[in-house]
Amino acid sequence: MYALSVRRDFSAEHFLIGGDWGAENAPHAHAYRLEVELEGDRLDQHGYLLDIVDLEARLEAIVARYSGRRLNDLPEFSGLNPSLEHFARIVCEALAGGATAPNLRRLRVRLWENEIAWASYEKAVR
Repeated sequence: MYALSVRRDFSAEHFLIGGDWGAENAPHAHAYRLEVELEGDRLDQHGYLLDIVDLEARLEAIVARYSGRRLNDLPEFSGLNPSLEHFARIVCEALAGGATAPNLRRLRVRLWENEIAWASYEKAVR
């Protein structure tokens, strides 16, 4: 199985809802690290798993959507606690929606909110 990964760093705000998590209930920012890993069992005719330039452009669009924003104010988080786990799933599903390479099998997003804490979400692409 082949794997390809790219990552980006960005900052965004949120505050947790639905429980008493102390300081996490107040608006605060995280310096997120977003890692995207794609897997497939074969390469294309050029020896690539997929067009990395296209992947980077799609990733930049996602980072631009969240960078400097408050997650709670975005429609995709409506009615959701903007937890790290929900955020990883939302990003993964957004990326999976545009995955067009026929040899891709799996997409995994790992989202770090600091140097010691991360959550991931994984989705079969085909």
